[in-house]
Amino acid sequence: MARQPRSLAGKVVVITGAGRGIGAATATQLAGEGAVVAIGDLDESLAKETAARIGGSTVGMPLDVTDHAGFTAFLDQVERELGPIDVLVNNAGIMPLSKIEDESAASTYAQVAVNVLAVIHGTKEAVRRMKPRGGGHIVNISSAAGRVPVAGGATYTGTKHAVSGFSNALHIEFKSERTPIDITAVHPAIVRTELSKGLKDNKGVSPVTPEQVAAAVVDALKFPQPNVYVPKSLGMATKTGALVPQRMGEWLNRVLGGERAALDAIASPDRQDYENRVAQSAPGAEKERIA
Repeated sequence: MARQPRSLAGKVVVITGAGRGIGAATATQLAGEGAVVAIGDLDESLAKETAARIGGSTVGMPLDVTDHAGFTAFLDQVERELGPIDVLVNNAGIMPLSKIEDESAASTYAQVAVNVLAVIHGTKEAVRRMKPRGGGHIVNISSAAGRVPVAGGATYTGTKHAVSGFSNALHIEFKSERTPIDITAVHPAIVRTELSKGLKDNKGVSPVTPEQVAAAVVDALKFPQPNVYVPKSLGMATKTGALVPQRMGEWLNRVLGGERAALDAIASPDRQDYENRVAQSAPGAEKERIA
């Protein structure tokens, strides 16, 4: 007998970094499923504009995920105004590109703060709220880079490997402890957003849209699973690639164009606006480091 999908109607969903891109597309699709969605974004006006465009019960609030006390306060506010949180989507992420010797200390720390520490903090807060209530679902947006290395984005690759490993370890922990919480790591290929500007297509895997990633998130919430790949063929490719000798894998990556995709994008003028914005994306990070 086929599994019945879980209903998302009336579920309170929090999505971080959802003013644009994957987050906004996910908020739109979840609102269409009848969920009550809270959009958190560093850009407060953008968060509210996106929420107003989506309509329904969607709300937009300011959120700096690198300010952990502020992140906790944001979740408290959501629960006061909308009710207990059923789903947390840790979507906020940044991908500045640089050769490692040129990467500033500020950029390194910002990537770890946004892509890893914020995901861990948000997950902890979600578990503390969901576990006593008997259920919930946490979705962590990783990347194909969480499975396949990206030259020119070594720190980014490391952060996404961390998200994937963290999420999969918790899946086992929750299952072992019979914790009534589902956790999913989502691994998209190159997504057509600001983050991927300047990157050439990899001949091995087609780029995807934010809407495709959002649809995969919605599907994972209806039919819980620990790992989701977008496109689905990426999952088979990464599993098969793990069985290939390293030298052969590197040769194939070079032939398909993956080896230099990010390296060649570093100096692309198409990325300049994104890189400038990303440099200001972790205002709470230094405060957390000092604390």
